[in-house]
Amino acid sequence: MRTEQRTFRTGGTEAVLDITRDCAEFARVGPDGLLHVFVPHATAGIAIIETGAGSDDDLLAALADLLPADDRWQHAHGSRGHGRSHVMPALIPPYATVPVVDGRLTLGTWQSICLVDLNVDNPVRTVRLSLIPG
Repeated sequence: MRTEQRTFRTGGTEAVLDITRDCAEFARVGPDGLLHVFVPHATAGIAIIETGAGSDDDLLAALADLLPADDRWQHAHGSRGHGRSHVMPALIPPYATVPVVDGRLTLGTWQSICLVDLNVDNPVRTVRLSLIPG
Protein backbone atom coordinates (compact mmCIF):
# COMPACT_ATOMS: atom_id res chain seq x y z
CA MET A 1 0.00 0.00 0.00
CA ARG A 2 1.24 3.46 -0.85
CA THR A 3 0.09 6.25 1.45
CA GLU A 4 0.63 9.98 1.84
CA GLN A 5 -0.74 12.85 3.90
CA ARG A 6 -1.72 16.17 2.35
CA THR A 7 -2.66 19.39 4.09
CA PHE A 8 -5.58 21.60 3.06
CA ARG A 9 -6.63 25.04 4.24
CA THR A 10 -10.37 25.36 4.81
CA GLY A 11 -10.14 28.79 6.42
CA GLY A 12 -12.33 30.23 9.14
CA THR A 13 -15.66 29.44 7.43
CA GLU A 14 -17.63 26.28 6.79
CA ALA A 15 -16.30 24.65 3.65
CA VAL A 16 -16.83 22.04 0.99
CA LEU A 17 -13.38 21.86 -0.57
CA ASP A 18 -12.90 19.93 -3.82
CA ILE A 19 -9.77 17.77 -3.44
CA THR A 20 -10.32 15.63 -6.56
CA ARG A 21 -7.26 17.00 -8.35
CA ASP A 22 -4.98 16.02 -5.44
CA CYS A 23 -6.57 12.57 -5.28
CA ALA A 24 -6.20 12.05 -9.05
CA GLU A 25 -2.56 13.17 -8.94
CA PHE A 26 -1.82 10.69 -6.16
CA ALA A 27 -3.64 7.81 -7.90
CA ARG A 28 -1.97 8.47 -11.27
CA VAL A 29 1.36 7.06 -10.08
CA GLY A 30 0.09 3.77 -8.69
CA PRO A 31 -1.32 0.49 -9.90
CA ASP A 32 -4.99 -0.38 -10.34
CA GLY A 33 -6.72 -0.70 -7.01
CA LEU A 34 -8.68 1.36 -4.51
CA LEU A 35 -7.97 4.90 -3.43
CA HIS A 36 -8.97 5.35 0.18
CA VAL A 37 -9.36 8.98 1.30
CA PHE A 38 -9.44 9.54 5.07
CA VAL A 39 -9.56 12.69 7.18
CA PRO A 40 -8.21 11.99 10.71
CA HIS A 41 -10.24 14.70 12.40
CA ALA A 42 -13.31 14.34 14.64
CA THR A 43 -15.02 17.31 12.98
CA ALA A 44 -14.58 16.79 9.22
CA GLY A 45 -15.80 14.39 6.56
CA ILE A 46 -15.30 13.27 2.98
CA ALA A 47 -18.17 13.45 0.48
CA ILE A 48 -18.45 12.52 -3.17
CA ILE A 49 -20.77 15.09 -4.73
CA GLU A 50 -21.14 17.39 -7.71
CA THR A 51 -19.48 20.77 -7.19
CA GLY A 52 -19.66 24.10 -8.96
CA ALA A 53 -23.37 23.91 -9.76
CA GLY A 54 -24.56 24.86 -6.28
CA SER A 55 -24.54 21.38 -4.73
CA ASP A 56 -21.67 22.30 -2.41
CA ASP A 57 -23.67 25.25 -1.06
CA ASP A 58 -26.79 23.06 -0.90
CA LEU A 59 -24.86 20.54 1.20
CA LEU A 60 -23.81 23.26 3.66
CA ALA A 61 -27.41 24.53 3.80
CA ALA A 62 -28.74 21.00 4.45
CA LEU A 63 -26.19 20.48 7.22
CA ALA A 64 -27.17 23.84 8.74
CA ASP A 65 -30.81 22.66 8.77
CA LEU A 66 -29.94 19.26 10.24
CA LEU A 67 -27.24 20.50 12.63
CA PRO A 68 -27.94 24.12 13.60
CA ALA A 69 -25.05 26.22 14.93
CA ASP A 70 -26.74 27.05 18.21
CA ASP A 71 -26.38 26.29 21.91
CA ARG A 72 -28.25 22.93 22.00
CA TRP A 73 -25.07 20.83 21.83
CA GLN A 74 -23.65 19.24 24.99
CA HIS A 75 -20.19 19.29 23.44
CA ALA A 76 -19.93 23.03 23.93
CA HIS A 77 -16.33 24.28 23.75
CA GLY A 78 -15.06 26.46 20.91
CA SER A 79 -17.24 28.60 18.68
CA ARG A 80 -21.03 28.66 19.06
CA GLY A 81 -22.54 25.39 17.84
CA HIS A 82 -19.17 23.62 17.75
CA GLY A 83 -20.77 20.41 19.02
CA ARG A 84 -22.53 19.97 15.68
CA SER A 85 -19.13 19.57 14.03
CA HIS A 86 -18.58 16.49 16.19
CA VAL A 87 -21.92 15.01 15.10
CA MET A 88 -21.42 15.70 11.38
CA PRO A 89 -19.09 12.70 10.70
CA ALA A 90 -22.01 10.41 11.57
CA LEU A 91 -23.75 11.88 8.49
CA ILE A 92 -20.73 12.58 6.28
CA PRO A 93 -18.13 9.95 7.15
CA PRO A 94 -14.44 10.75 7.48
CA TYR A 95 -13.58 8.52 4.51
CA ALA A 96 -14.42 7.50 0.95
CA THR A 97 -13.07 4.81 -1.35
CA VAL A 98 -12.83 5.14 -5.15
CA PRO A 99 -11.68 2.48 -7.65
CA VAL A 100 -8.58 3.34 -9.70
CA VAL A 101 -8.18 1.83 -13.19
CA ASP A 102 -5.19 2.58 -15.44
CA GLY A 103 -4.08 5.31 -13.04
CA ARG A 104 -7.43 7.15 -13.20
CA LEU A 105 -10.16 7.61 -10.63
CA THR A 106 -13.37 5.98 -11.83
CA LEU A 107 -15.62 8.79 -10.67
CA GLY A 108 -18.82 9.58 -12.53
CA THR A 109 -18.96 12.55 -14.87
CA TRP A 110 -20.10 15.05 -12.25
CA GLN A 111 -18.61 13.49 -9.13
CA SER A 112 -15.90 15.19 -7.07
CA ILE A 113 -14.15 14.15 -3.88
CA CYS A 114 -14.68 16.86 -1.26
CA LEU A 115 -13.45 17.63 2.20
CA VAL A 116 -16.41 18.85 4.29
CA ASP A 117 -15.52 20.99 7.28
CA LEU A 118 -17.98 22.80 9.55
CA ASN A 119 -15.39 23.50 12.24
CA VAL A 120 -14.41 27.16 11.87
CA ASP A 121 -11.97 26.83 14.79
CA ASN A 122 -9.47 24.65 12.85
CA PRO A 123 -8.55 26.19 9.49
CA VAL A 124 -6.00 23.52 8.47
CA ARG A 125 -6.88 19.89 7.78
CA THR A 126 -4.89 16.77 7.01
CA VAL A 127 -6.13 14.16 4.54
CA ARG A 128 -4.52 10.72 4.19
CA LEU A 129 -4.55 9.22 0.71
CA SER A 130 -3.87 5.48 0.47
CA LEU A 131 -3.69 3.42 -2.71
CA ILE A 132 -4.49 -0.23 -2.08
CA PRO A 133 -3.34 -2.32 -5.07
CA GLY A 134 -5.92 -4.58 -6.73
